[in-house]
Amino acid sequence: MSNAIQQPVQTESANVGSGGIEVVIDRMSLPYLANATIGYVDTIEQQGFTIDNPNAAGSCACGDSFH
Repeated sequence: MSNAIQQPVQTESANVGSGGIEVVIDRMSLPYLANATIGYVDTIEQQGFTIDNPNAAGSCACGDSFH
């Protein structure tokens, strides 16, 4: 069974991958995500994907970046 999303990738998108996992990012968003890292947390307090983006000037409790 594959967990891949089976949608056509637009030619103006960028494919970024590491460790056998590939993420598709539209080229307009790519500069905002430069040097960002994606992780996965599975603890009692938290479960799910995390994104550490050094380009975000700040964030609120909901996890959305702002500024």
